[in-house]
Amino acid sequence: MKTGGCHCGAVRYQVTGPMRDVIYCHCAQCRKQTGHFVAATRVADDALEITGAGELTWYAASPDARRGFCRHCGSLLFWKRPGSDMTSIMAGSMDLPTGLVASHHIFAADKGDYYEIADGLPVFDGRD
Repeated sequence: MKTGGCHCGAVRYQVTGPMRDVIYCHCAQCRKQTGHFVAATRVADDALEITGAGELTWYAASPDARRGFCRHCGSLLFWKRPGSDMTSIMAGSMDLPTGLVASHHIFAADKGDYYEIADGLPVFDGRD
């Protein structure tokens, strides 16, 4: 079991199933909403238990997805497509050790101009 939560502790979660490798997303929405790029894993909803779910605020950044933030401290925790049975979890919100590894970068064509992607992972200009 893996755990995590927001900065202030109002929202906590437990993951009891397998998680996808971490994907780095450089799209403009991720950059604008986090101040940099996003690092996220993903898990089946039936393997994710959220304590304090009432403290989450969901923001629909586009018709394709919504993002779950702690309404107190503003920590971005989740990303979810409507109707999906999977939830992406921000890797940085997880307690250590995560046991996760990164797999690739997406939307690199939208990345910020102040950094380079030089970690040797596969890089895709779009989704992948």
